[in-house]
Amino acid sequence: MTKRLTLRAVGAVAVLGCAAPHGAHPPPARPTLRWGGDAEGGAPFVEADPADPSVVRGFDVDIAGVLARGLSRTPEFVQVAWASIDASVERGDFDLGMSGVEDTPARRAQHAVTLPYFEFREVLAVRPADAGRFRRLDDLAGRRVATLGATLAYQILLDAERRAGVIPVSYDDDVHPYSDLVEGRVDAVLLDHIIAQRAQRRTGGLTIQPQPVAVGHYVAVLARRDSALRDSADALLKAAMADGTLERILRRWNVWDASQGALFQRVVAGGEESGGAGGRAGPSWVGGYLPGLLRAAGVTLVLSFLAMGLAVAIGLVVAAGRIYGPRLLGGLLTGYVEVVRGTPVLLQLFVIYYGLAPVIRLPAFLAAVLGLGLNYAAYESEIYRGALEAVSSTQLEAARTLGFAEAQILRLIRGPQALRFALAPMTNDFVALLKDSSLVSVITVIELTKQTAIYATNVGSWVLPGALCAIVYLAMSLPLARLARRLERRWRVRA
Repeated sequence: MTKRLTLRAVGAVAVLGCAAPHGAHPPPARPTLRWGGDAEGGAPFVEADPADPSVVRGFDVDIAGVLARGLSRTPEFVQVAWASIDASVERGDFDLGMSGVEDTPARRAQHAVTLPYFEFREVLAVRPADAGRFRRLDDLAGRRVATLGATLAYQILLDAERRAGVIPVSYDDDVHPYSDLVEGRVDAVLLDHIIAQRAQRRTGGLTIQPQPVAVGHYVAVLARRDSALRDSADALLKAAMADGTLERILRRWNVWDASQGALFQRVVAGGEESGGAGGRAGPSWVGGYLPGLLRAAGVTLVLSFLAMGLAVAIGLVVAAGRIYGPRLLGGLLTGYVEVVRGTPVLLQLFVIYYGLAPVIRLPAFLAAVLGLGLNYAAYESEIYRGALEAVSSTQLEAARTLGFAEAQILRLIRGPQALRFALAPMTNDFVALLKDSSLVSVITVIELTKQTAIYATNVGSWVLPGALCAIVYLAMSLPLARLARRLERRWRVRA
């Protein structure tokens, strides 16, 4: 009996010894809380740490850390474009999104939304010389007011456009609106007060009007199916407000003020509610946004025709210069073609609109036409050069033997045949340009794709906006393709 007990004791010690933590057997890793944000938005929300760019910092980073610790998880940051946070959280790219995400009725209808954890004020920033006359939005009738697209501020500007004739100007970031304000391209900027204060410190030359235009709140957004996780996050946010954790975070980032204390009191007392998993937005969304989509489609069409006309004209000159011009001119034109084709069109748009601003301040639409036109001119010139060189050299020699001048040969023989060769690739280029026009939103031109993105962000879904956008693009491009095919068939018969 004693021997049996001894053996059992030894076995128990062996089992315990195997289960004990050793260097070769580390404890299982904690689950992660994946949260999405946009580090491009910068401080104090989310920014790359200058000491270690692989690490992010900001008050949203610290709040995400509080939530992760409360859930016994390890926070893991996922970079995502700010306008794509809602769509990405629904498709499961991360658990929750936090990066200055605004609390809106549309977002509550489409997603699970936490309690508000920060109160912001929409404020007007103007140049000091205009501080006395541009105090309110209604004072800016007929003036250009900049903001970030798909935000509460943008919706306010759309309402002011209908009510008072304010001209909204949408940007893809919250930095260039203020630099354009200083340079005189816009007359005011409407954005959150902490963004305006950051711009005032960085840029200078700005006056922030003290009277807020509106008040809003930042929240964390989760997928509709994650209401349980949302409820846990709400409890943790309430606890962090009650014990002073959130106040310490906001003070550390110099964004604490009296309005945050009042918000925290309301939340802890139950005066603010989280939202989400409610009813979907009704069909009225389509009727409300369709006129804007059609106007943006008109901008896309006009921009594309003007840019293509410029591309054709410059492309013909470049192609003729490379074939008929002296060697020096041909080398310069070849350099132009290679530089334009070898650099991104986005970079070219930025250089034309922002880089040339100290020398010449182009309107956004004109800069878009020039940018796309000069870019596509390089590709068009290669099409025309190839088409001109595809004409049989026997015909050219025969024409020269008959005494035709080079200009006559080009006009009567070489040019008409080259046009037949070039028509199909020209049509393809125009359809491509029609789609590439979506890139000009980076210089504040609201075309079809940008307006669709604003629509999709506001309703929290890309399904219906994307379908409408595709239909409009097809309605614009298919007739052009059919016209090109008809011309090809007619000229083929004549040939």
